[in-house]
Amino acid sequence: MDGPFTAGLAVLLVSLLAVVGPLLGLSPWIISLFAALALGSLTLDAARYGGRGGHVLAEALPGGEARLRRIAVHEAGHHLVATVEALPVRRVLVGSLACLRAGLGSGGSTEFEPPASVRLPAEELRRWSRVLQAGMVAEQVIYGDSQGGADDRALLGRLWGLSGFDVETAQREQRRARREVEQALRSQQPALEAEAERLVRLAPRLGRPAPTSVSP
Repeated sequence: MDGPFTAGLAVLLVSLLAVVGPLLGLSPWIISLFAALALGSLTLDAARYGGRGGHVLAEALPGGEARLRRIAVHEAGHHLVATVEALPVRRVLVGSLACLRAGLGSGGSTEFEPPASVRLPAEELRRWSRVLQAGMVAEQVIYGDSQGGADDRALLGRLWGLSGFDVETAQREQRRARREVEQALRSQQPALEAEAERLVRLAPRLGRPAPTSVSP
């Protein structure tokens, strides 16, 4: 749940309680107290957690595992392809709670060792193109589309640009890399799904302590 959605949901609940509460015999004081608590929680979430508190709560609810699984599929794609490409992975985080504990404002993250130089040769850029697009491709393989990956695309664009390649070459090579990754992940779909399930099991959620990071 994004911040605006969380705020809208809180306002809706308060409005419904204001209408239904009197019919149920609830005191106006109880309704006022609930409204104050809801608004106070939103303020605290925005100030302390950057609006991510709604995500943490959503992932703790009964339907939250489906959200976590999609994040895990994305990160599992990165992890599997990075292993094949021998690109060192520092840690894998799945879920808003794990990322908040690590000081990150996202729902999931796979952290790599940074490149040795800002100017990379073409073959090294192809490796990064496969690894950075693997999360989006993994979602495409399992769900038919991809929702995450904006940061991955942005980083990949910067790597190609800083290395001095023109836009046409960069886009052509990235399309080629994406086709290669899709072919590889489709052939390894059982391994992709197994890795995603492992990451979901290890993901921390409210009320269920778990490691905040997953060793590669």
